[in-house]
Amino acid sequence: MDVSRLVKQAQKGNKEALLQLIIADQDAYYRLAYSYMRNEHDAMDAMADMIVTLYEKLDQLQKSEVFYSWSKTILVNRCKTILKKKERFLPLGDEREASLAALTANNPYRYTESEMDMQVLLSNLNTRQREAIELRFVHDLPYQTIADMTGAPVGTIKSRISKGIQKLKAMIGGDRYENGRGEITGAQTDHEYRTGSVRT
Repeated sequence: MDVSRLVKQAQKGNKEALLQLIIADQDAYYRLAYSYMRNEHDAMDAMADMIVTLYEKLDQLQKSEVFYSWSKTILVNRCKTILKKKERFLPLGDEREASLAALTANNPYRYTESEMDMQVLLSNLNTRQREAIELRFVHDLPYQTIADMTGAPVGTIKSRISKGIQKLKAMIGGDRYENGRGEITGAQTDHEYRTGSVRT
């Protein structure tokens, strides 16, 4: 798909071109919206609002190659606006139980079991760390896009991700990790623990 060509056509008023751009990444849009809204109806509403905004503001986009990061920033901002209006701004899932219940076999965008496990782990982070980690690793967005979406500097985003990952490491295995040679470092090994040969 030639994104640049379609963006230029859409900027000239071609609604079909804009629709093609959105359909090509509709699953990613939905999952991103769902991460914030936590239910299908509100996620779809946010996407609909995004489409209207894209149509109205597409002529402001100067670099067609950044269409997807730009449109996803608009989607996140729209989600946050809707949530603030509902007076329940809970970024990326303080409603974990409801969100997991909604991800059933009837939902074509449901998470896999491993992804749900990750959602449970992420729920232990503060909302800013969780938001940054989900946007980076679940939605595969670049640091600059995340910075644009959240209004935080890139360095702050990287720091939130780093601190969040350290918390996750502590939850799933303490500070144990493999070094570049495949050796476990940073904590006692299972063998040391079992045999009592831990050096103090």
